[in-house]
Amino acid sequence: MKNEEFIKGRGAQMNAHNKFDRYHFVQEHWEGIDEEDTSLQEKTEYIEVFPKTIINKVESEDLRFGYSMNPYQGCEHGCLYCYARNTHNYWGYSSGTEFEQKILVKKNAPQLLEEAFRQKNWVPEPIMFSGNTDCYQPAERKFGITRQMLEICLKYRNPVSMITKNSLIERDIDILEELNKLDLVNVSITLTSLDENLRRLLEPRTASAQRKLKTIEVLAAKGISVNVMMAPIIPGLNSHEIFSLAKEVSARGASAINYTIVRLNGTIGEVFLDWIRKTFPDRADKVIHQIEECHGGKLNDSRWGIRMSGEGKTAEMVAQMIQVAREKFFKDRSMKKLNCDLFVRNKKGQLPLF
Repeated sequence: MKNEEFIKGRGAQMNAHNKFDRYHFVQEHWEGIDEEDTSLQEKTEYIEVFPKTIINKVESEDLRFGYSMNPYQGCEHGCLYCYARNTHNYWGYSSGTEFEQKILVKKNAPQLLEEAFRQKNWVPEPIMFSGNTDCYQPAERKFGITRQMLEICLKYRNPVSMITKNSLIERDIDILEELNKLDLVNVSITLTSLDENLRRLLEPRTASAQRKLKTIEVLAAKGISVNVMMAPIIPGLNSHEIFSLAKEVSARGASAINYTIVRLNGTIGEVFLDWIRKTFPDRADKVIHQIEECHGGKLNDSRWGIRMSGEGKTAEMVAQMIQVAREKFFKDRSMKKLNCDLFVRNKKGQLPLF
């Protein structure tokens, strides 16, 4: 790795151009003197936004959940491969370092959620926390919006699924336990690698690999179903860890394991290519070619039913290894089915005493 070129503490090493910007600004030099560009080293900025709704209807054929909600846009975790990076363009920011530095905070999300539950037309259905960006990213320590929303879900008895890479979820174990008693919660923990050096480079501000394993253990000990997402699998970087990772999370009490193959849509490809050539120059070409092999010769893949798992020999090999790992380490285990029959609708937001 060329350390002198690497921005520590961030995933992206550049700001890709926003296709919605009318102009493309570049740094000018006065009298030919190069000045250091410090924009990529800026501290995280929290920006309050005021959405009109918080529950999002999911139309994707590749996802198993019908609704999602995201209290934050942008994510300080800095995961290189994150598909949500592209969505930051709609807010006027780059999918590169600005995705990690400009965090949009929806402080009114709890109120919007309660208003939605009070509507007569709301049909109780599981809602996914973090369908886009992580609800337990560092901003949650400061704002606590996810916890407030969980309290509302418990109040109205609406089932939820959660996916996170942050051990901060343990803070809310009291609410999760109450939800779990009513079969109202499932949790997914994303664990990309057991190699801490690789984890720091891929996702610099998530919980460490060992800390995630401990979180899986804590949740499972409380009887909460935990699915481990090995996502994404990046051929040539972490694909060799499938069996070791599956064995480890099974021993910690996980109920299931799933995966996705990395896909680099939009400007994520530009960010990823810049990153891998700086971090792994010796194997960058090999990794890039293997990713392309999984997606019909391209980094970009938007085909329904194929984009998440890929195609070709490399993708088939990964799918086979996952299947063997499931049979070996997760036999007779399954995720708890969520209960949609306990929902309490009350316009005053108060539960009946009897």
